[in-house]
Amino acid sequence: MSALVGILGATILILVGMILKGGTIGGIINIPAFVMVIGGTMGCLIASSGISSVAHSIKLCLGPGMKDPPEERAETIRLLVGFAEKARREGLLALEEDAKDVDDPFLKKGVRLIVDGTDPELVKDVLETEMEESEARHEAGQSIFKNGGGFAPTIGILATVLSLVSVLQHLDQPETLGPKISAAFLATFYGVAVANIFYYPMGNHLKRHTTAEVSKRILIIEGILSIQSGDNPRVLADKLWSFLPPDQREGDDAGDSEPAGERAAA
Repeated sequence: MSALVGILGATILILVGMILKGGTIGGIINIPAFVMVIGGTMGCLIASSGISSVAHSIKLCLGPGMKDPPEERAETIRLLVGFAEKARREGLLALEEDAKDVDDPFLKKGVRLIVDGTDPELVKDVLETEMEESEARHEAGQSIFKNGGGFAPTIGILATVLSLVSVLQHLDQPETLGPKISAAFLATFYGVAVANIFYYPMGNHLKRHTTAEVSKRILIIEGILSIQSGDNPRVLADKLWSFLPPDQREGDDAGDSEPAGERAAA
């Protein structure tokens, strides 16, 4: 869970550095400033994206969004090559039962489309449209975090200005000016910190999820169309393994391996 590790690590190291400089944890705790920055930022996000979208983003951060995007392309390649070998031996209709056991809904849809005899161009259009719409939904979620990274520092400055206005109204109490000015600038600290330690990193982290999913789906589309056109399984394997970095590819005969193909088809 690199997102969680990175966010916690950055927070802890910043606090450790502050303590080494002579600061204290208690010195940066200011509940009113925190409420103004976090509450103001959340209000702006709700106004921009809607309550349901913000709630979904919060739920995402508490669970799957923190996890690293899974690397499933190698397994998917073996599965597609297995399907290609079976289709070459027994025909496309033989894949109908195998499609029922596929966990990936996108791959399952692709297999069903070619088993039903759908025109290759239509198969490509259907799968690409679903991929693009999914990517658009992901980008909408990512934009919430990018917007949060933009709103938080501005809200922090606004909260600081309001706090300083309150300080200037009590210049007749010079002994309280230092603590009050210090507390006022904490709002700016909270805004900059939450933007650069949480919002922007989470937005980039979720973008990694989208990139991984899109790469896998492009691979699936290529595989499905190749199976439908009757390409040689070895040629298909060579094409699909090129999607992966060299250190993740299997040997030259990976796509022609009968045990791997049989396991994938099963």
